[in-house]
Amino acid sequence: MAALPQSLRYTWVSARALLASAGPFVLLAAALLTLAYLWLDPVPPRQVTLATGPAQSAYDEFGKRYAAALAGYGITVKLVESEGAAQNLQWLTEGKVGLAFVQGGNGDLQSEAQAQLRSLGSLFVEPLWLFYRSPKPLKALSDFKTLRMNVGTTGSGVPRLMRQLFELNHMDEGALQLSHLSQTPATVAFLDQQLDALLFASAPESSMVQMLLQTPGVRLLQVAQNEAYARRFSFLTPVTLPRGVVDLAADLPPQDVKLVATTTTLLARDTVHPAIVQLFSQTALNLHGQAGWFSRAREFPNVEHTEFTVSDEAVRAIRNGVPLLQRYLPFAYANLIERMWLALGIILAILLPLSRIVPPLYEFRIRSRVFRWYGQLRSVEDRAALPTASIAELVEELRQLEARVEKVSVPLSYADELYALRNHIELVRQRLQKA
Repeated sequence: MAALPQSLRYTWVSARALLASAGPFVLLAAALLTLAYLWLDPVPPRQVTLATGPAQSAYDEFGKRYAAALAGYGITVKLVESEGAAQNLQWLTEGKVGLAFVQGGNGDLQSEAQAQLRSLGSLFVEPLWLFYRSPKPLKALSDFKTLRMNVGTTGSGVPRLMRQLFELNHMDEGALQLSHLSQTPATVAFLDQQLDALLFASAPESSMVQMLLQTPGVRLLQVAQNEAYARRFSFLTPVTLPRGVVDLAADLPPQDVKLVATTTTLLARDTVHPAIVQLFSQTALNLHGQAGWFSRAREFPNVEHTEFTVSDEAVRAIRNGVPLLQRYLPFAYANLIERMWLALGIILAILLPLSRIVPPLYEFRIRSRVFRWYGQLRSVEDRAALPTASIAELVEELRQLEARVEKVSVPLSYADELYALRNHIELVRQRLQKA
């Protein structure tokens, strides 16, 4: 430091003293930030699993859209095909997947299992599409007693739902000609006239549904009592397929068709990272917020018609949309700030009172560079009063002390104390010389 220019020496002394004074304070702040980071875990995992449904189903189509949307944030969504909502719910409770699409009416879980799941809101309605072949239109579910009907695989949850509807219509399930094929084989068998009726519970985005709606000779059951069904089962909703919505040019369907529908929700385990839940909820706004065959714009997603506790992240996304920071910053940085702001507030509340000791500590360290020499000066003065004192030795000791003090560097704002020390050394020397 002796080779530094005088102005830089003053700066170096001041910076070193400030670093030594504020060092413990900075280390404490870093330790608190590290603990908050580890506790909040703001960085989401790079992969998550989503249970969808059978191939070419609406669940399968929506799963691909979610995967494409989250890929833009660097999150890989692993899609897992399933038989349907019932199997999805089972996989969720067993922890085999992180998220899954589940139909309403499948939430009859034990309280412990249900407490582990969170809803991301109701996404869309899934009407019960009952397609059939008949010379004349059928008017009610009870007219299907003698028909060969496919009601979906057990894992889809539809057979369980239909069992309740059969009981409501006084139909003996054991006397019915029911099959449990998956969507694609069932559709092939239906078109080959090996089946008389085919039941789907699916959103209109399903390619199977759209194909059957436009197939000549295939009829769709109009559920005239859809309001009554909805009153008997809380998870059912009355909906209407508007005239011409399938094909305006061909006027398909030729009249409004009343149907009943379940509401589909996206469920997540409570162990799924909150940032992942937030991204899925924000994606749901874009995928399901548009007007559709059975909903108006911004009607979905919503927090109604769900049998599970709705996630706080989903509620915020549905009510407030994309957070302000994410509109201007990349998701990784915005998410970090959003997750850490509360912890930062607590840390600041702790550190601000402690920060008041830094200026006095800094002043003490600077002034101690001067004051510590007063002890030796006082010792010389005390020994000069003794009868056996050697004045020559004490004067030499003062000279050495003065030489060391001349090498002391302090900021210019404290130079007056350094000059005061030199004056006091000279004062003691004069006294010794007089003696």
